[in-house]
Amino acid sequence: MPTPPLSEFEPDAVDPVPEAGPLPSAEAVMQAASARIATLEAELAEMRDRWMRSEAEMQNVRHRARREADEARQFAVQGFARDIAEAAENLRRGLDSLPPPAAGESEIIARLREGFAGIERGFTAALERHGVRSEDPTGAPFDPNLHQAMAEQESIEHPPGTVIQAWTPAWTLHARLLRPAMVVVAKAPTAEIAAQRLDTTA
Repeated sequence: MPTPPLSEFEPDAVDPVPEAGPLPSAEAVMQAASARIATLEAELAEMRDRWMRSEAEMQNVRHRARREADEARQFAVQGFARDIAEAAENLRRGLDSLPPPAAGESEIIARLREGFAGIERGFTAALERHGVRSEDPTGAPFDPNLHQAMAEQESIEHPPGTVIQAWTPAWTLHARLLRPAMVVVAKAPTAEIAAQRLDTTA
């Protein structure tokens, strides 16, 4: 068996080992570490900011959902309350149609009036316990959010824009309008009516 040539075992035939580069200085290592820490802290601050914004938005969503649920629960009976308000007005009309108390009147009429008045008081109290309220606007300034003007009437006794007569009260459910009051509103008198008024008071 032939012997391999010695050139195959020479050092030049072996791959050289790469020389290690110079080690970074302690200052360079600290600078790199500080830069990395600053980067991580910035990322952490950004993530914390995003989390806080997301948490605040979720709080707003929960509050809004709770408020909408409360409103839905309060006003779910709005249509029913409006019909009940009309029934209360009809009860009041029935009471107003009875003759006023008079000496020697029939005992049946007196008891009927007292009975209807008691029913109205109990009915009104039950409505108020559930947030349904009526308001007589007579003498108050006209409010288009609560009143519906059915007519205008010249008046010297009342400032223009004052409700001088209410055909029906204003009804609200938890301060939300159910039925506007039907009202007559005062307006400034003409010069002729004002002159006549002055003549009668002179």
